[in-house]
Amino acid sequence: MARPLRFCFLTIFYPPYSFGGDAIFVWRLANALAERGHEVDVIHCVDSYKVLAKSEPNQSIANHSNVTLHSLRNRLGFLSPLVAQQVGITWPKTDAILEIFYGKKFDVIHYHNTSLFGPRVLQLEPDYRDFIKLYTSHEHWLVCPMHVLWKNNDRVCDKPDCFRCTLKFRRPPQWWRYTGLLEKCVPAVDTFVSPSRFTRQKHHERGFQPSMEVLPYFVPALDEAASSSSASPHPRPYFLYVGRLEKIKGVETMFPAFRRYPDADLLIAGTGTWDELLRQQAADAANVRFLGKLTQEALQDYVRHCVAVIVPSLCYEVFPITFLEACRAGTPSIARDIGGLTEMVEQSQGGILYQNDEELLAAIQRLHTDPALRHQIGERAYRAYVERWTEKVHMDAYFRLLEETARRKLGFIPWEQPARRSLQFPEAPAKPVA
Repeated sequence: MARPLRFCFLTIFYPPYSFGGDAIFVWRLANALAERGHEVDVIHCVDSYKVLAKSEPNQSIANHSNVTLHSLRNRLGFLSPLVAQQVGITWPKTDAILEIFYGKKFDVIHYHNTSLFGPRVLQLEPDYRDFIKLYTSHEHWLVCPMHVLWKNNDRVCDKPDCFRCTLKFRRPPQWWRYTGLLEKCVPAVDTFVSPSRFTRQKHHERGFQPSMEVLPYFVPALDEAASSSSASPHPRPYFLYVGRLEKIKGVETMFPAFRRYPDADLLIAGTGTWDELLRQQAADAANVRFLGKLTQEALQDYVRHCVAVIVPSLCYEVFPITFLEACRAGTPSIARDIGGLTEMVEQSQGGILYQNDEELLAAIQRLHTDPALRHQIGERAYRAYVERWTEKVHMDAYFRLLEETARRKLGFIPWEQPARRSLQFPEAPAKPVA
């Protein structure tokens, strides 16, 4: 019988010091492992969060007792992640990370969002050998300085022009990207993971050589009692957007359709740098409402009772959790035909894809006026959730991947051995005397 494992997660952002859905997924994965009796240490960087947020988060989030957080702060403050961003080295966080590596004997070291640790973090290792390393590409940082393949802060990237694009984003150039440093660091990772086939394909198109395994995200099951008893949180039929309010998310592209369709409301849940601008742009649309940032419980109610969730992203989404949460609730989605969204809708048949304003308006009208169609698509969405994106489905696939990686690297699975043992490696031959 396999014993409990010890995991170490490295990620720049971890709730509540985080912004997007990828950090929420990492939190869910850490706590799902902990609930199964495993130990999870999470290393995250408060300095990196404060570079963007400028202040402490105003919400807290609970973790299982088996989850240990290591919140890295350095006296250099914002200069610490800036050094990593510019030259790719992990200093001055190296000693703190190695101290954690040496403090326990981990079975799995799993990298998530590591951008502001720099690529050198991939080469950091403990002083033992019977462990495996994974890296999940929650975005496109491995092949894109801006992480999102969004060119010149204006459109999806058709071909690399990274130096100019970085300046258009008003970010300092990442000089390490022109040195071959990343290529030297990636061999330290045993298995790379992508949440979607689309993202794996994009990495390979941009020259990333290592193979990548596809392992989709999961969202935990809803509380059945709560889902069956709650009333709609909004008095009129409504469509729902959930996510960050940023240019790449395409929120403003929904406004023309709802100006032309007054029979239903558009509710927008989330915050971001475009919050105030979007409110100004929607000021003349009486059926567009902004909800701000909601708790997970409140958000679930809104998802359950909406006509459909709309995902209007202009960028290449990797694997948006918003879509999964709609499927979990048996709610249809209307999604732009781009990136990982196309893959998710085609796999589930749980939504309608659109490419322009007219197609968006037509999808809104169809789902609002045809309850039978809405129910049919919602049923398909929920079926896909059960078959593909539950916690159990993910965990089974995750542990199969860990076992395959261990066999490939070590020749055996350490956590299935009757007693813990270290690998015996032959000593390196002595260097010849000059």
